[in-house]
Amino acid sequence: MIRVGLTGGYATGKTFVAAELGRLGCYVIYADRLGHQVLEPGGEAYQPAVHLFGSGIVDPNGVIDRKQLAELVFDAPELLEQLTAIVHPAVFRLERELTDQYARENPSGMVVYEAAILIETGRYSTYDRLIVTAADQETQIARGMHRDGVTREQALARIHRQLPLDEKRKYANYVIDTSGTKEDTARQVREVYEDLKRLAEKGTHA
Repeated sequence: MIRVGLTGGYATGKTFVAAELGRLGCYVIYADRLGHQVLEPGGEAYQPAVHLFGSGIVDPNGVIDRKQLAELVFDAPELLEQLTAIVHPAVFRLERELTDQYARENPSGMVVYEAAILIETGRYSTYDRLIVTAADQETQIARGMHRDGVTREQALARIHRQLPLDEKRKYANYVIDTSGTKEDTARQVREVYEDLKRLAEKGTHA
């Protein structure tokens, strides 16, 4: 099975590209969804997170308020590091379980792991191929403002908190530029998919 990392900058269309790859036949794992799962009641990271941040992050239904949690760690690097140390190992274990399951179902298939900071964490090196989504900065800003309801300044701040796109491109086997229409992006995705499919059929990871 070919394991593919998918990452990119803020508001560069990672989710759209992941959905297109899924539509074409890839298994897709979304890191953010796994992050939600491990913080749900009964999840591996739930109790450690509550112990670290206190019961104030839990709503009346016993669910962790993720928005409040995000606000607590946004400008607190030490707290973010502690939360990451709780959440990431649990997410990685879930990822391995899902990947193993998909490999049993289809040994010559492709699994795509979509995550925002694969390069920053060094996880990119564990995949057979890496796709980076990119867009011009004005497109990122406009999409971020529309999608997240943030101001231009807030969108820029989110962009600048990440590794610059020019740096991310250096790690990529494939770069998908999403600045244009969805149709143009989908065309690029199909081209990448066809190349990955050839690799998967050959069983070639090199």
